[in-house]
Amino acid sequence: MEILKDYRVHLLALLVVLLCEFIGSQTIWIITVYPMLYAMIIGGIISLPKLKILTEKNMHHASSIMLITLMLLIAKLGVGIGPKINEILHAKMALIFQEVGHFAGTILLGLPLAMMLGMGREAVGAAYSVAREPNIAIVADKYGLDSPEGRGVMSMYVCGTLYGAIWMSILASFIAKLDIIHPYALAMGAGVGSGSMMAASLAPISALYPAMAGDINAYATAANLISSILGIYIYIFFSLPFASFLYNFLARFKRKKIISAEVY
Repeated sequence: MEILKDYRVHLLALLVVLLCEFIGSQTIWIITVYPMLYAMIIGGIISLPKLKILTEKNMHHASSIMLITLMLLIAKLGVGIGPKINEILHAKMALIFQEVGHFAGTILLGLPLAMMLGMGREAVGAAYSVAREPNIAIVADKYGLDSPEGRGVMSMYVCGTLYGAIWMSILASFIAKLDIIHPYALAMGAGVGSGSMMAASLAPISALYPAMAGDINAYATAANLISSILGIYIYIFFSLPFASFLYNFLARFKRKKIISAEVY
């Protein structure tokens, strides 16, 4: 009940939301900036200890409230499966197979690299997914946001929000101009489960192939739908457990290597 009575957190959150919605989405070159980005920047500023706007107690309350909002988000996504079930069932194997890219790119490549850079269990939360809102909810439910895994997924969420759309736009534009991959494949690759990243990726692809813009948008939307909805179950039952297993395996291997080096 103390959390619900923290009116400072509720009032500041309301003011930030109203301000960000008033600014609205803004397009800079081929990149669309969404209110969510403004909210994260403003939230980061007002939580600086030097400003004394929020206390550490307020921040803990905000973290607890976030778990409730994430539960509502997951429920909303779950309810959205029903109306879209035919699209999922009739999706071609290429759309479903593109999920393998998330597994190979984030876990097999990202997790060992994160460990090489010195990350601990944070690497599990950071590398098991593309770290969007549903992925935060999964980690929060299993480990808690105060855990190393929680810090890892939150750090990647912030990086994805700040730099994800920019990176995806540049990458999609560069690969599309090479003309080595079919536009439909590029469109499917744009559907990573993030609306902002998908929109940023579609802009340069559609600009290069204007005659196919409608089909490109359809493929990207279908891929994004599968990543957002079907991907939740893949993350829960496979990606997160496998990332944890791979981290433990690599950590044991690293310890054995260090011990062997010390012996000799």
